[in-house]
Amino acid sequence: MTDLLLYLQLGWEHIISFDALDHQLFVLVLVAVYSFREYKKILWLVTAFTIGHSLTLALSILDIVRIPANWVEFLIPLTIFITALDNLLMRNRQQNLMRMNYYLALFFGLIHGMGFANTARMMMAAEQNIAVPLLGFNIGLELGQIAVVSLILLTEFLLMRFLKIRKVYWIVFTSALTLIIAFVIGVQRFPVHT
Repeated sequence: MTDLLLYLQLGWEHIISFDALDHQLFVLVLVAVYSFREYKKILWLVTAFTIGHSLTLALSILDIVRIPANWVEFLIPLTIFITALDNLLMRNRQQNLMRMNYYLALFFGLIHGMGFANTARMMMAAEQNIAVPLLGFNIGLELGQIAVVSLILLTEFLLMRFLKIRKVYWIVFTSALTLIIAFVIGVQRFPVHT
């Protein structure tokens, strides 16, 4: 039980910590098109990201898939950039955008899972069975994402309710700001060698 709680805490910190800006930005642009009323869709979206993240993490820990860390660190902001750009280009076709976000969450979750893989591989190398660590980590990740999503939706609700900001402006502002931040992070992380 203590192993499960340890990895649950790691999963939680993986999304909640100050070092997790890239994951938080990705969640922000994924859910920017949703509102509180669509919480079931959001839960499916967050779960799709966790599934992709978990799959790659498991394959990486088992040493089936391995991508150089410098490329993974570059690809993560690229996924954020593409998702934010998608939000901007499809902002007036919200149903299509929501459908597309499920695929982006699942596919880009695969890439984000590689971001923690090297650390996890070192921590879990001594484990005979990776099921408990992966389960704990994924529960923590899911809970952390739900906390981030709740904060984003609360912010959106307050801005729309009290400042009367229109939904499309919320989508454009959050996506444009995230796109710029992701571009800067991507430039900083671009692998010069290898």
